Amino acid sequence: MRILILGGDGYLGWPTAMYFSQRGHEVAIVDSFLRRRMHMERGTDSLTPIRSIHERVQVWKEVSGKDIAVHIGDLTDWTFTSQLFKEFQPETIVHYGQMPSAPYSMIDVNHAVFTHQNNVIGNLHVLYAMNEYTPNAHLVKLGTMGEYGQPNIDIEEGYLDVEHNGRKDRLPFPKLPGSMYHLTKVHDSHNIHFVCRVWGLRATDLNQGVVYGIDTDEAKLDDRLITRFDYDESFGTALNRFCVQAVVGIPLTVYGKGNQTRGYLNIRDTLACVELATLNPAAAGEFRVFNQFTEQFSVADLATVVQKAAQAHGYPVEVAHYENPRVEKEEHYYNAKHTKLLDLGLKPHLLSDELVETMIGRIAQYKDRIITSAIVPRIRWNGGDKGKKVEIIEKVEHVPSK
Repeated sequence: MRILILGGDGYLGWPTAMYFSQRGHEVAIVDSFLRRRMHMERGTDSLTPIRSIHERVQVWKEVSGKDIAVHIGDLTDWTFTSQLFKEFQPETIVHYGQMPSAPYSMIDVNHAVFTHQNNVIGNLHVLYAMNEYTPNAHLVKLGTMGEYGQPNIDIEEGYLDVEHNGRKDRLPFPKLPGSMYHLTKVHDSHNIHFVCRVWGLRATDLNQGVVYGIDTDEAKLDDRLITRFDYDESFGTALNRFCVQAVVGIPLTVYGKGNQTRGYLNIRDTLACVELATLNPAAAGEFRVFNQFTEQFSVADLATVVQKAAQAHGYPVEVAHYENPRVEKEEHYYNAKHTKLLDLGLKPHLLSDELVETMIGRIAQYKDRIITSAIVPRIRWNGGDKGKKVEIIEKVEHVPSK
């Protein structure tokens, strides 16, 4: 299968490219190196020493004997995007190619506007290019569980059966996004749903939970193939950030009460989910939604797991409740359905003490690369980034599960 991976230089994009290439697919990746440029802007960097995209594909050729094509360009450039689709003729498009950070989108008006322009316009160009050049291709779009927010009802997989004034319908699940970034993902979902209904395109929206982990089978073939691993306030995900904080001796950054609950999954499961969606495509005209996560945890639960695992490595870890830089419910109901990928055959890699201990061991290898000034948040939902870090409200020896 010809698979086009948008955002193929990223945390998930590069492992996905290797994963599909290893399995015999013809893979091409597209990237504008936005993530690398945003890290330069913020004075941060990947914990892992990632190679240039050209060196990555060269090393991949050395260890696997397989080629991955590279296209450098911006999806907001219609000429570039349309020519790409015309020439490569993808059968599946895996779309990671967006600005992925809620905090970054909340810095100020310029960052909010940029996030919308980059994400929404880029996605529209992909949809129009599909319709013009590859109308039978399948779009596998990375969405986010953050589109749903924190409703006081069960979160269904994309759609909700509604009865109102004696009439029934099946409608898209209501969205309550929690940041400017998450709003762009909602706009994308609406736009994709629209073109599926009107043009007959086929798409799967993967509303993904919070990803953690470093290693994949392909990356372990050569250290030069390792993916990026972010731990800063803008791009680091919760468990990854906690593990780095444990290694460097910063009290784990539990925002507010710590009872905020989300869905989580191992990076290996992300690859498996994307493969399952690709090999079992949506029908023509279908906008399909999968909730892509394997387990639910509160922030406090994660802090406890990391604290225990770090102590096994000899790191004495403090946990602290910090001023919450976000505007969100800290006590809330959360029950999200996630059966569709399991029904397709997903076999999850669930979180364990041993896995977290392995992550901490890997992080310790790169301890000298940790930029400690990038860890405690400065970006607030009310006020943006004015340079002042959030303060510790209370330190605790142990954070109990909710």
